[in-house]
Amino acid sequence: MTQITGPSGQPPYLRIVAGIRRRIADGELAPGDRVPSTRQLAKEWGVALATATKALTTLRLEGLVETRPRAGTVVASTARNTPAAAPDAAPRRPASTTPPSEQDLTLERIVRAAVEIADAEGLPGLSMRGVAARLGVAAMSPYRYVTGKDDLVLLMADAAYGEADYPAEVPEGWRARVEEVARTLWSLYRAHPWLAQLGSLTRPLLSPGLMVHGERMLSALDGHGLAPKALFETHVLIYSHVQGLAVHLEWEAQAEAATGQSEDAWMDDRAGALEDLTASGRFPTFARIVGGFGEDGYDMRLDDFFEAGLKALLDGLTPLVEGTAPAGS
Repeated sequence: MTQITGPSGQPPYLRIVAGIRRRIADGELAPGDRVPSTRQLAKEWGVALATATKALTTLRLEGLVETRPRAGTVVASTARNTPAAAPDAAPRRPASTTPPSEQDLTLERIVRAAVEIADAEGLPGLSMRGVAARLGVAAMSPYRYVTGKDDLVLLMADAAYGEADYPAEVPEGWRARVEEVARTLWSLYRAHPWLAQLGSLTRPLLSPGLMVHGERMLSALDGHGLAPKALFETHVLIYSHVQGLAVHLEWEAQAEAATGQSEDAWMDDRAGALEDLTASGRFPTFARIVGGFGEDGYDMRLDDFFEAGLKALLDGLTPLVEGTAPAGS
């Protein structure tokens, strides 16, 4: 990879900072517009991901950009009429904002910074060097607290799952209690789409934070006469519904970042292929159903799928949990 340097060995990240600052000043990037991701900057400028992360961190400290979950880094609303600077100019940092010193570094701050990166860029955009750059510390400093990225991701997951607190008052009825846990998990996956990618049903994530939710759901299903195996599998089935839909949150975000197309734009580009399928005569049921959507078409909303699927699943499980299922079923 070719590193780009400025006059007198100017660090590459300052070149990126000046370039983005100029685009903002020229109106090419307006408040709310998405700034290129760390991967896009790394490719465009021929630098390492950590260098690109350091550039975005510098712009964030200047107040020119801000991070929004799953929207990535966008131009801040206060970044109007920003004068452009020379390519080799040092970053302008507000007097009241300084990067944290090595003495201020803690495991909690490392985990929080890593979660912020994953929320904005997804897990592929997370690196130990990127976390260090975001915190303004030496590249190796986070290794004093975690052994590596895998260790860090587990700590991130535990922290994310621990964000939701359940009220002391427990809802009445097993179904209301299960719905509470399912919706709590869904809200966490909504806030942190990368979270659902971490563990499969066959290789579950052994996280105390996740176990809190599992314990609450198991206790909701317990005491109704289910054998241990049936009770545990019922719990897994409900969890798989939540996680199974939640993985699509991150997949869609990654697809949009990779293609630059929203879900609607992607479907619009494939309207011709869809028409060919429906007109082929090979799939009459599909054609009839799609034709019944009308002029407004069909808009797939994962939140609606989650609620509809949860209701259907619990409706089907009710006879089993409440002991009203026919003998032999």
